[in-house]
Amino acid sequence: MSEPVPPDDEQELLDDPRASSRSRILGGGAHKTEGLRGVVTALISTVIFFALVFYVVVHSPNWEAVKDQFFDPVIFKESFPLVLRAFWTNIVAFMEAEVFILIFALVLAVMRSLRGPVFFPIRALAVVYVDLFRGVPTILVIVLFAFGIPGLQIPGVPNSAFFWGVVSLVLVYSAYVAEVYRAGIDSVHESQVSAARSLGLSRWQSMRHVVLPQAIRRVIPPLLNDFIGLQKDTALLAIVGVIEAFRVSGIEVARTFDYTPYLVTALLFIAITIPLARFTDYLIARGRRRRMAGGAA
Repeated sequence: MSEPVPPDDEQELLDDPRASSRSRILGGGAHKTEGLRGVVTALISTVIFFALVFYVVVHSPNWEAVKDQFFDPVIFKESFPLVLRAFWTNIVAFMEAEVFILIFALVLAVMRSLRGPVFFPIRALAVVYVDLFRGVPTILVIVLFAFGIPGLQIPGVPNSAFFWGVVSLVLVYSAYVAEVYRAGIDSVHESQVSAARSLGLSRWQSMRHVVLPQAIRRVIPPLLNDFIGLQKDTALLAIVGVIEAFRVSGIEVARTFDYTPYLVTALLFIAITIPLARFTDYLIARGRRRRMAGGAA
């Protein structure tokens, strides 16, 4: 049976490598054009959507009253320095809690990853801790610790609401971050441990030098997502009297009978959380590109 004869255009591409190269270039240009068209379409649709929302809001029957209560430029200017100064307390609480969460959560994750029946009590203790602090709302933990522990009047134990508020955040978020760490540890294939053991490393050395470096590198994006939530939850410290941004904005609202200070607080939190979110997206995209490059290789 004779082979089918390709059309003249296809035969020309097969015979002329330069023509084939030009075809690939033109095809890549078409894909880029299509991608650019998609971006422009998405941008236009987004602008139209927000324009419609803006139109509906500003033409609502009670817009003038809401504008006066939430968007007063004079009150915004007066309250901004006060709220900004108090926002430093939120940043300090976030950074102090983050350090202890990273360490304590890693210990919990390793405890849950221990093998063998001899470690069952340790694993059970870690499971109970994680289930307990993931099951209780964060605001309740803060209230119980910030009011309960100082009420015991134990000698040598701090009575600061800020201290126990940060401790509460550490306890709660360590439970969540421990599960993120554990997912990273479980994602490392058992053959990695077997290879490390065959080289003479103990199980602890394998965990420290082989498993944990890979696991931590893989879970950095979800860790950043948890810390975005942590930054926002520092506002919950206001419930126990800590003078932070949300508390100060509430004081200003009570003084001026205007809600614009709450808008100031919201903008300050957005100024912190959005860059963190975009950095997280960048890390996720970079990790995806590396995996694709590794798979192609």
